Amino acid sequence: MKNKIQLITYSDSLGRNLPELHYVLRKFFSKAVNGVHILPFYPSSSDRGFAPITYDEVDPAFGTWEDVEKIGQDFDLIIDFMVNHISRQSPYFKDFEEKGFRSEFADMFMSFDKLSSDGEIPEPLLAKVYTRKPRPPYQLVTRPNGTLQKVWCTFDYEQIDLDWDAPKTREVMRKFLIRLARNKPKMIRLDAIAYTTVELGTNCFFVEPKIWDYLEWFDDYASAFDTEILPEVHKHYTYQLKLAEKGYWCYDFALPMLVLHCLYTHTTRRVKSWLRKCPRKQITALDTHDGIGVVDVDDLLNPEEIDTTLKMLYQQGSNVKEMYSGPEYQNLDVYQVNCTYYSALGNNDDAYITARAIQFFTPGIPQVYYVGLLAGENDIDLVEETWVGRDINRHNYTLEEVREAYKKPVVQRLLKLMEFRNAYPAFNGEFTLIKSSDTELILEWSQKKYTATAYIDAAAYTCKIIYTDPVAARTVEFIV
Repeated sequence: MKNKIQLITYSDSLGRNLPELHYVLRKFFSKAVNGVHILPFYPSSSDRGFAPITYDEVDPAFGTWEDVEKIGQDFDLIIDFMVNHISRQSPYFKDFEEKGFRSEFADMFMSFDKLSSDGEIPEPLLAKVYTRKPRPPYQLVTRPNGTLQKVWCTFDYEQIDLDWDAPKTREVMRKFLIRLARNKPKMIRLDAIAYTTVELGTNCFFVEPKIWDYLEWFDDYASAFDTEILPEVHKHYTYQLKLAEKGYWCYDFALPMLVLHCLYTHTTRRVKSWLRKCPRKQITALDTHDGIGVVDVDDLLNPEEIDTTLKMLYQQGSNVKEMYSGPEYQNLDVYQVNCTYYSALGNNDDAYITARAIQFFTPGIPQVYYVGLLAGENDIDLVEETWVGRDINRHNYTLEEVREAYKKPVVQRLLKLMEFRNAYPAFNGEFTLIKSSDTELILEWSQKKYTATAYIDAAAYTCKIIYTDPVAARTVEFIV
């Protein structure tokens, strides 16, 4: 995986399908974007691809495997593997639903009859489970004879959890994993990996040592095809540190809230503290398809600082509080705020570019969400149409809309910064956090004769980059 900027997008968010996405990448962003993470493009029954029915096919609405492979020929490709669950409409669960324990796939799923001798799990044990919705972690399944059965389900109604200790699960999912890895993506993201470790009496989240056994199993099959794995974990930042200690890639999900706090309060102390200890082998992000994480900054910001940041986010983010907290709106989880990052900064071009400068100088490989690439504002109309809170940050751009957004001054500034981050050799070297005042950040990268230093003012929302040009034997300065 090259240390250059990645784009994360749906198959139909920059154009209508994979061929149009490929066109947009080549036409407008070939220098600014080196890798592309295509969010789930498999046949799915809900959650915009995150309830996969199979991994053997590409949803015909998006294109074919050939379309995916052609994008991978031009850009470092990252794809998803939803390891925690599979669709309720998959042939495996439908067979289990029809035949019960006579199904050859019954062992893939965790019915309460399997987890408990009497088919019941006491409420105190269920209350310990870390879930993403304020409800117990199961669904009721109606058998053909009319009886009800409880089946473990951490996420949505259509996303049934898999039992990774079952040989049948390993058999079925091994076939899929090898299928994906043979397409030669640079990386496979293991979506919701922390929820696979179900052990009653625990919180069933990232349970050790079981999680390490699972990760080793995934890595064994992916690495045979020179593909790396990216465990996706949303929770306390120490989980990312644990992954890094074991040599795995991880996400910097703490950065989005830390940067907002920095720019809202004009103080850099908390960001500096994180930059001193954050993993170096990480994917950095400011925006994602879900939202802006809150739990990821526990203990990096204190409760008062988190509360202040959220209040200011709601003030900046144009109606975002109503979209996030209204009971009539559907939201997948309870620990993220639905808002575009541009709107979170009050649609202020200077603040937005300053935020991206911090991200691009933070250790790790930067990933930019497609709405953020085009400095997209909150899509209130889409939320009011779908009543899904996260759609506020999921506008689908037509080709004409891409052309128009591309011309915006803030987008042109962002692309210039991205192109510099991709082309300048120093970012493959050493990172240094230089001592500065409480309102400033001075971030430096150096490799041999190349040095790039960003002087960031969190109060004035300015960023100046000074870098060396060894060929011309001079120092160059540009204002982002």
